[in-house]
Amino acid sequence: MTNGDLKYQYARLSVSEKLIAINVIVFIVMGLITALISPNVENWFALPKDFFDFLMQPWSIITYSFLHGGIFHILWNMYILYVAGRILLNLFDGRRFLNIYFLGVILGGLLFLLSYNIFPTLISVNASLIGASAGVMAVLIFVCTYIPNQEVRLFFFNVKLWQIGLFVVLMDLVQIPMGGNIGGRIAHLGGALLGYMYARQLYNGRDIGEGFSNFVDGVVNLFKKSEKKAPMKTVFKNNQKTAAKKANYDKKTHQKKIDAILDKISKSGYESLSKAEKDFLFKAGKED
Repeated sequence: MTNGDLKYQYARLSVSEKLIAINVIVFIVMGLITALISPNVENWFALPKDFFDFLMQPWSIITYSFLHGGIFHILWNMYILYVAGRILLNLFDGRRFLNIYFLGVILGGLLFLLSYNIFPTLISVNASLIGASAGVMAVLIFVCTYIPNQEVRLFFFNVKLWQIGLFVVLMDLVQIPMGGNIGGRIAHLGGALLGYMYARQLYNGRDIGEGFSNFVDGVVNLFKKSEKKAPMKTVFKNNQKTAAKKANYDKKTHQKKIDAILDKISKSGYESLSKAEKDFLFKAGKED
């Protein structure tokens, strides 16, 4: 397969699938670096428990999520991300998916930092955080909260999403007192909290990730080369205003149809949609 073929195949992936691909590539590359160069390289990207160490490597609040401790660790995280990501992307666009995922990563990391600097039993423990679990939990709990009555097939029977969400959160809460990966489980709960809050606020008409999106856009724009000024064109104001009004009307009508479908999902589940409604929602997500 040529380089062009690889680029084409990558471009065809959804946002969640691209994120999975990046995680797998980083896992392989870091494994080679650890084995052939130095096992300490990972420390520069893992999230340390000490605030002063974190201030020396602030990027680790994001980069820790791309590191994994073993093959089963990454396989489980990527499987859940794939399943939950498909559901989320049937409802919303890739931009909102990334908001939920990375805000979950950040809140999970901050909760880890806070816990290891406040709770007496954890202060003396030497630990660092790796893994995408906080972001994965944010995506999973978001869909479990936003469409709680949607049923999914689990082994030989159907379960509702809210039941899955409740189960995974309780599992983390129960296992924290038992010890073992306490930091990871605390980060899971941070991601779960973000996913729950995001879904509840969005259901009430408020997107709490909008500020994060604007911040990321601002950072990206700093690194973009200034675009060349386009040549001046003569336009007719009346035609321009008419076109703008029509585009605005079409956009509002389009959004109303999406809102009606989402409302139907929240009340009766995804399977209650007709094929035409499912196709429309899928296309709308791709267009956004």
